[in-house]
Amino acid sequence: MSTMKVDVVSAEASIFEGEAEFVALPGEAGELGIYPSHTPLITRIRPGAVRIKLAGKDEEEFVFVAGGILEIQPKHVTVLADTAIRGKDLDEAKAGEAQKRAQEAMANAKSEIDFAKAQSEFAIMAAQIAAIQKLRKGR
Repeated sequence: MSTMKVDVVSAEASIFEGEAEFVALPGEAGELGIYPSHTPLITRIRPGAVRIKLAGKDEEEFVFVAGGILEIQPKHVTVLADTAIRGKDLDEAKAGEAQKRAQEAMANAKSEIDFAKAQSEFAIMAAQIAAIQKLRKGR
């Protein structure tokens, strides 16, 4: 089977770099599935799970992204994430606590800007918790 190079990077670090047979992630208009030789595309991505089917292996690499930009070329996929966390580093308890803090911040917001920031953080944590639960189910 043919493969493509996949890079997942955040502002902090390179999270994944390698060859893959397939990539799935949450695009702005819905779930995207990418195989080698995909039509070139640039789009925004929503918070959620990036699943990378490793070349020649049965397992998938899993990365949570909190939004960002996706660039697809026929032999190269680049995910430029606002924040990216390896699946093995996700912590549901911490995400739940952060979600609870964001909910409290929404309730106590003094301005529309404060409310919008807290609402965005709440949505990211909800997506992270959903991604963790999806990862657990898949194993």
